[in-house]
Amino acid sequence: MSGRFIEIPHRMLPAETLDALLETFVTRQGYDTTDVATDMHDWVRDLKRQLERGELLIVHDLQTESTEVMTLAQWRSFGRDLADDEEEG
Repeated sequence: MSGRFIEIPHRMLPAETLDALLETFVTRQGYDTTDVATDMHDWVRDLKRQLERGELLIVHDLQTESTEVMTLAQWRSFGRDLADDEEEG
């Protein structure tokens, strides 16, 4: 993907930074954060397990200087969209 993106190993991030990224991902993805049985800490814990299994990625965009959590499906879709944009470009 043109060197624009860098995958960030989640273990390299300070715990507070990783938690903040995962909390943002939870709210952006529309998880039901109103469910009293499942609080934000539960969601973050689940997402950390997904990171361990390689189901989620943390990706830094050098162009926008932003860091995002993405599912593998989002990453693959984003890569295809980006490649299409570059071809049109």
